[in-house]
Amino acid sequence: MAEVKYTEDNIRSLDWKEHIRLRPGMYIGKLGDGSTSDDGIYVLLKEVLDNSIDEYVMGHGRQIDIKIKDGAVIVRDYGRGIPLGKVVDVVSKMNTGGKYDSKAFKKSVGLNGVGLKAVNALSTNFIVKGVRDGKQKTAEFETGELVKESKIVKSKERNGTMISFVPDESIFLDYAFQESYIEDRLWDYAYLNAGLKINFNKKTFFSKNGLLDLLNNKSDIESLRYPIIHLSGDDIEIALSHGNQYGEEYYSFVNGQNTTQGGTHLQAYREAVVKTVREHFGKQFDVKDIQTAVVGAISVRVEEPVFESQTKTKLGSLKMGPDMPTVRSFIVDFVKANLDNYLHKNKSVADALLKRIQQSERERKEIAGIKKLANARAKKANIHNKKLRDCKLHYNNKKGDPEKLAKTMVFITEGDSASGSITKARDVQTQAVFSLRGKPLNSYGQTKKIVYENEELNLLQHALNIEDGMDGLRFNKVVIATDADVDGMHIRLLLLTFFLQFFPDLVREGHLYILETPLFRVRDKQQTFYCYSPKEKKDAIKALRGKPEITRFKGLGEISPGEFGEFIGENIRLDPVKVKDASIPEVLGYYMGKNTMERQQFIIENLKIELDAIDLEEAMELDKEEVVT
Repeated sequence: MAEVKYTEDNIRSLDWKEHIRLRPGMYIGKLGDGSTSDDGIYVLLKEVLDNSIDEYVMGHGRQIDIKIKDGAVIVRDYGRGIPLGKVVDVVSKMNTGGKYDSKAFKKSVGLNGVGLKAVNALSTNFIVKGVRDGKQKTAEFETGELVKESKIVKSKERNGTMISFVPDESIFLDYAFQESYIEDRLWDYAYLNAGLKINFNKKTFFSKNGLLDLLNNKSDIESLRYPIIHLSGDDIEIALSHGNQYGEEYYSFVNGQNTTQGGTHLQAYREAVVKTVREHFGKQFDVKDIQTAVVGAISVRVEEPVFESQTKTKLGSLKMGPDMPTVRSFIVDFVKANLDNYLHKNKSVADALLKRIQQSERERKEIAGIKKLANARAKKANIHNKKLRDCKLHYNNKKGDPEKLAKTMVFITEGDSASGSITKARDVQTQAVFSLRGKPLNSYGQTKKIVYENEELNLLQHALNIEDGMDGLRFNKVVIATDADVDGMHIRLLLLTFFLQFFPDLVREGHLYILETPLFRVRDKQQTFYCYSPKEKKDAIKALRGKPEITRFKGLGEISPGEFGEFIGENIRLDPVKVKDASIPEVLGYYMGKNTMERQQFIIENLKIELDAIDLEEAMELDKEEVVT
């Protein structure tokens, strides 16, 4: 083997844009095509919007206009506008920006001066325009390189900043902005900035009552046990109620940033509610009895917030700011004083809250004996030998190498043939298999008691170790792997119902997935294609030179272990299970409830759309083709 020389010639110094383009993940997190909510294209949009929001927070500009068409984005705010002499610098020079001066941006989201530079470097075209006091300046860039810069000229436009950018398709392959996802995020901006008007592609987003509007729109109002408690003060706003669901549902924000992974402020909020309720009623309620079925939201503003990543999804700050109280003490003191005062003034709400806690207490005690018997049955069933083919690494967020543990997953399969194929093909280090026997019970509308009385569901929750919450979850990804037929879809629906009904946090925290497996194998003597849709099958047939052999996989058991390795290894396709802003009870009620005619109409309308989308000639081919198994 030739010796690799290491000399001064190997040392390189990259300029700011080269480094961002070489290591974009360091600056914006995940890259992608727009198919998932954390894709990089949305981070680019967010970085631009955050600057406009910060202007509003500082008291400048009450409107933001956003246009997105054919992958191009334009954002115009009406704040103070970038100081004209620094228009080029703030978007192209690292360590340059107004947010290093706490007096100018005391409680903004972005403090590192990186966001706009990243957008600039990762866009094929980037234009910035600053308007201040009757004058304006414009600069245009291509992949971070300045290509045009205007002089400062007179302008009749209102003060503010305009940013236009087109994400680079060589980095974001085949990207496409999903308007529905953007609209959800814009509502968050509106809720967190009451009084701000956001216009997006002819739609307007506006909130008058902040977090009260958020919970009203994101909760099943009819299921709430008492009117939403809405309290606000300097640098803090909270909203709270209890519903009938299992688990907790929180929305947390810092300086207008949606902290989807929570952090110190959410921990403090949950702790504060427990502490206040205990002291108000003079009883040491069990923590879970208070927290069960909580629907809550919190927003705080922190000086120079510390986030655990550039994407700012988890707050790490311990203090509200330099020479200021800790986040915990600030939130606990506010909640203790204001929530307690509210409950004293609103006795009917206090009574309803107490009644919900007592209900949780009764239910917990009622199932205690059943739970003990169920645990004994699970132990007797020797779950780890008969039902669960375990992996050698277990997901435990308190131990082990996080990178390795993040790869662990368990496949929930139906029947011995499917579980046998997956078991033989899996990576024994990180992949486990749980085998169901028959169709699981429909748990919609049932109490948690049913989980412990039903053997299959009881053994499943034991295999995952989630009966006491997500902290004990043994696998990072829980993957439903069922056949691509009517029975398989039914089993999938029943499992989804079970998890959403009793363990909604499994879904909210992003642990539940659906395994995609190919519908067809198309091959000749030279090539083999595995196709996940009729369109992919059609393309594969065209790509082959010889007469194709087409196999239609009707069940997972029909796929050999050797082939299965192709689908659950590096090329695995997983669809994350997500629930949008509609509440879980509302979703379950629609799909599993008794609204037969409404659901029937939905199926008829969408079936027509699907049929209209199918090419008639292709449909006839599918009907005639020989299926080789």
